[in-house]
Amino acid sequence: MNPPVSPEAAEMSVFTLIADASLPVQIIMLILVTISVISWAFIISKYLTISRTDKQTKEFEQQFWRGGDLGSLHQNISRNPDEAGALGRIFDAGMTEFLKARQKEASAETQVEGAERAMRATYQREVDLLDSKLNFLASAGSVSPYIGLLGTVWGIMHSFLGLSTNVTATLAAVAPGIAEALIATAIGLFAAIPAVLAYNYFSNSIDKVSSRFDSFMDEFLNILQRQTK
Repeated sequence: MNPPVSPEAAEMSVFTLIADASLPVQIIMLILVTISVISWAFIISKYLTISRTDKQTKEFEQQFWRGGDLGSLHQNISRNPDEAGALGRIFDAGMTEFLKARQKEASAETQVEGAERAMRATYQREVDLLDSKLNFLASAGSVSPYIGLLGTVWGIMHSFLGLSTNVTATLAAVAPGIAEALIATAIGLFAAIPAVLAYNYFSNSIDKVSSRFDSFMDEFLNILQRQTK
């Protein structure tokens, strides 16, 4: 037969503890929940962006290495740069600059250097776009546990200060205060762990995509150099 549950223990649900927490602890919990919600919004958005970029990159590489006419490919991408993806826009920037230099009858070296500069500038913009919002995830992952710990420390201090006014100190009297204080740490970890995991995953994915961009630019520049001869 199970022992009877005291009314105090029966009332110690998570929502009750949050509602009964002191105002500073509630504010800290609200901050952590807000950080968590924003983090998840960024995680979902960034996952969709990187997945779309990876898919578009593969599709463009297949089109490029089929050996078709680069001029036709350039015209198609210029008409629909958003559908072409990041790598397509890098190619478009380099090809546009190369054709401009060729029309001006610039030297072969100038043509290739202009294409390289244009591709590098577009490459940097595309990588910066992929990297956007990652700093927030890194900050959320590193700061959230400390914010939660602050709430825990404050809650424990508040609990012991309230206990000092009582004549008898019992576990039942101090347990609710400590429990509500520990919830702040739990929420902080709940906000931090997904942010850290997502940051590491996205950073690794962006590094792989960037390497593919670099490899393509080197190979494309070799093709342009052969065309100038």
